[in-house]
Order: sequence, then structure tokens, then C-alpha cells
Amino acid sequence: MNQRTYLDYNATAPLRDEVREAVIAALSIPGNPSSVHAEGRAARRAIEAARTKVAALAGARAEDVIFTSGGTEANALALGAPPGEAWHCYVSAVEHPSVLLSRRVSQKAPTRFPVTSDGVADLESLAKELSALEETRPFVSLMAANNETGALQPVAEASQIVHDAGGMLHTDAVQAAGRIKLDMAALGADLLSLSAHKIGGPTGVGALVLRPGASVEPLLRGGTQERRRRPGTENVAGIVGFGVAAELALTDLANSGATAKLRDELEGGVLALVPDAVVLSAESERLPNTTCFAVPGVKAETIVIALDLAGVAVSAGSACSSGKVEASHVLSAMGISDELARGAIRVSLGFATTRADIKTFLKAFGELIGRLRPRVAA
Repeated sequence: MNQRTYLDYNATAPLRDEVREAVIAALSIPGNPSSVHAEGRAARRAIEAARTKVAALAGARAEDVIFTSGGTEANALALGAPPGEAWHCYVSAVEHPSVLLSRRVSQKAPTRFPVTSDGVADLESLAKELSALEETRPFVSLMAANNETGALQPVAEASQIVHDAGGMLHTDAVQAAGRIKLDMAALGADLLSLSAHKIGGPTGVGALVLRPGASVEPLLRGGTQERRRRPGTENVAGIVGFGVAAELALTDLANSGATAKLRDELEGGVLALVPDAVVLSAESERLPNTTCFAVPGVKAETIVIALDLAGVAVSAGSACSSGKVEASHVLSAMGISDELARGAIRVSLGFATTRADIKTFLKAFGELIGRLRPRVAA
């Protein structure tokens, strides 16, 4: 098989070699981490070492990290109603489906607040919503960065509004981790979600990080693991791999400027080939690794399939929505027309992306556009 060019890190990052080695080693630990014998203590030490590394990635304390089966479960755990309180949930219109479809915080569906045409949360609308709230307290979920456009969200500003209204704020930082610096205190977040496989860790493991003193209601019953916050025997090997990936991702932050230059080179090349292409959220602050653009009159499926045949992997919007024919809810919330939104593709770079990968993409994309739109390409 010919060597392929992988540019779909926002869907999942390739497993890092160091992580693979650590996971294989951890699989040889026979003990249950809840057991008191030597084997159990060895498993517990491995988990706690990983917990410290994951906490560092979020700028948090190790004791405030709850390991889960992934980002979706972390979001579900976060959006569980805090004990003994009456809450109403507010979510931005561009959140991940695991947040948008939550029903645990309120008997009613969460209230969605809008975003601007650049995909950034409209905090004036949020503040207006919260000022009208009576009897219940607000619970707000605002992602740190959008998975489709890369647009960074004003989490710190939102947290101030939410806390002034007596509420709590959760941020889904799954896409932001390892790409921008995270700090629980600076963000003002009460709860923060992470996922291992977005940063080169194994699939099937994530974490919910709490601010000191915050609590959550367990989704499951039956065990005392994770300080009684998430029962069930821990995935030792997956958690160890998560810890190694978190440590490496924290180091990778130093390379974010170089990644942004590669993204800008890709966008410049696309616009040179197709001057009427539209780069979405181009005017907002974005993740350094993410671009989402559309070619008017060309369907995203056509581009994705053609690039795949040419050995280049990209996505049509969010991988969680692949296979659907309707336009992305993120782009719809931004006011992008359905016709243009259905042509949007996402290219996301990562720790192994090189300038040669960008050139390979542009060559394949240029050949594709030359077939589909020969006059433009000429």
C-alpha cells in the first residue's frame, strides 16, 4: 500500500509510538487497582502517575481528575445535575452532540444560545438569557474550541458571566487539549472534558476535570472507584497511555506556531487554486491545526472521496456526523447557507504533519479541482 497522508487529527490522532509501548507494558500488570496486594498496588501507582500527567495538561490538581471511557462520557458526567440543586442548562449552538442532546440537567431541553457568523459564542445573548432566569441556577456548557472550524471560544469571559449569575460552567476541551494551553483557574471552568485519542492516546479513555470543591453525580452505581465519582474497574492500560499522550501533548505546545504556519500555507494554496473558496471562521482566533473551507458548487463528499483515492485523509465536517446528508449544525448556527455548508471540508494537522504533507494535499486537491472546475484551475 502506498504511503498515505493523514490530515484528520480532529477526528482522531494516530497512536504515538511512545503511547503504544506504554500501553503494551501496562497490559502486563495483572493486578486490579482496587486490590491491596503488590500487583494491585502496582496498577494503582500506574493510574496515579497518569492522573498527575493528565492534570498537568489541564492545569489542574491530580485529585480532581476523573477517568472516563472518553470525551462523550466526560460530557455526560459533567452535565449531570449537581446534587440537591435546581438547575437549567444553557449550551452554545455549536457544541458537540453529546452536549447538545443532554437531558440530565433539566427536565426541559437545554437552552441554546447563538454564535456569531465566525462561530464564536454570543456572550451578550447568554448574559441576557441568564438575567431573565428565575428560581433555578444556570449550568452553562461552552466548548473551548470547535471541532469543525477550530474557532476558539471565550470561556474565561463566559465563566465570569455565569458565576456572577450564581451558576457553573463546563467546557468541552477535547479539541483544545495539546493545541492551546489549558488552565482551569484561568478559564474559570468548574468542569472540563478531555479525550485521549485526540492527542495521540488510545481510544476509549477520557477524563472529566473538576475545579477544587466541585462535585458531580455519578452516572453509574456499583463501586467506589475514582473517589466514588465513576464506578467500575479502571482501564489501566488505556489510562497509562492517556498519561503518556498528555505528557507529550504538553511538550508539543511549543510547536503550535509551526503548525499554524503549515495551516496558513495550506489555506493560501487552496485560495490560490480556487479564489472563490471560503475559509470558515477565518476572522476568529482558531486552533493552530484546523481549517474548514468550502468550494462553492462542489460537494464535500466528492472532495473527501477523491482525496482518499489519492491517498489523503480529510473529513467532511465532524467525524461524529459522517454519513448524514444534512448540513452541519455548526455551520448552520453560523448562518452559512446549506449549499455552501454541504461543501465544507475540514483539514486538521497534528504532531506528525510535515510541509511535505501540505504539498501532497495541495497537489491532490489541485488535480481534483482541475477536473471538477477546469476554468477556475486554469
